[in-house]
Amino acid sequence: MFETVREDLRATLDEIRSAGLHKPERVIGTPQSAAVAVTAGGTPGEVLNFCANNYLGLADHPEVIAAAKDALDRWGYGMASVRFICGTQEVHKELEARLSSFLGQEDTILYSSCFDANGGVFETLLGAEDAVISDALNHASIIDGIRLSKARRFRYANRDMAELEARLKEAAEGGARRKLIVTDGVFSMDGYVAPLTEICDLADRYGAMVMVDDSHAVGFVGPGGRGTPELHGVMDRVDIITGTLGKALGGASGGYVAARAEIVELLRQRSRPYLFSNSLAPVIAAASLKVLDLLESAGDLRERLAANTALFRTKMTEAGFEILPGDHAIAPVMIGDAAKAGRMAELLLERGVYVIGFSYPVVPMGQARIRVQLSAAHSTADVERAVAAFVDARAALTADQG
Repeated sequence: MFETVREDLRATLDEIRSAGLHKPERVIGTPQSAAVAVTAGGTPGEVLNFCANNYLGLADHPEVIAAAKDALDRWGYGMASVRFICGTQEVHKELEARLSSFLGQEDTILYSSCFDANGGVFETLLGAEDAVISDALNHASIIDGIRLSKARRFRYANRDMAELEARLKEAAEGGARRKLIVTDGVFSMDGYVAPLTEICDLADRYGAMVMVDDSHAVGFVGPGGRGTPELHGVMDRVDIITGTLGKALGGASGGYVAARAEIVELLRQRSRPYLFSNSLAPVIAAASLKVLDLLESAGDLRERLAANTALFRTKMTEAGFEILPGDHAIAPVMIGDAAKAGRMAELLLERGVYVIGFSYPVVPMGQARIRVQLSAAHSTADVERAVAAFVDARAALTADQG
């Protein structure tokens, strides 16, 4: 029986490869940093890394590494338990309190990932008599989390406030008890920022709650790095913030929900990914506390990231590349064809720049791109070298197809 299944799976994999949609995994033999050594899946050697979520360059920061080493001695390696049995240490509670203070929320609950955090919110808070209104470009974890709930589901076009209002009216007219608007703070494939002021205004008008997944913002967006609610001045108007410790906040793993106290308490009692998953490793919790310490004086890192982002976007536009507009450190270089995007990424790796081509189903069909991600760890010379590599790779791609 399995031979038949195996043949079907091979055929599917062949279709993925022939369509140029196969996603190879390259292996690096160094810590995550602005430059990494590729050991497999590409031309071996050191390359500039422009595809990590290491926005502030903290993934290999010496103080974060030292905090992690100290935590291993003090707290051990793993909890071997879930939180409500014997999986809660002081370091978990301290991190939750620090995140609550940093994000301006009443309480915080930790998860093993933000995917799990988003997977645990909707089913817990919403029932069949409720409605969730979701941006069309929200992260897959939000989409999957919504699917787990029995709430009525509404979708509005990306950042389209007229359509959001229409969906809110529809939910209200349908007698929804609770209405929850959910959006990414920054949309990960485009670098677009959600219009949170307008979203909060509509939520007030229609009696809805607001939830923001701020994974691609917390740490470096906003004057104090507190994310898109701070950027828009609506920290006191957002009811639920989800996010990750795996991007700007050190880049390891782990997620959280920061929200009103009653919401967090209900999640502790009913959220399945929290109740049935091992506790966040204490070494990650302790290192994340050090990251929050560093964020208090990280203004120079945020300024450097902004400067690198502006330089790359300007130079690439001058060189004739199409980059989606904005000023976020996610800078999508639009290619269109999936096979071309994949080939372009290969040519760039050969030229010492590590980036990834994104294609369907990660992005819509026909909108393949190379998502460049800037870091505070990059130097001006690194950014200029990346631009030069793009120009050279484009010429090589044209010659290949000529």
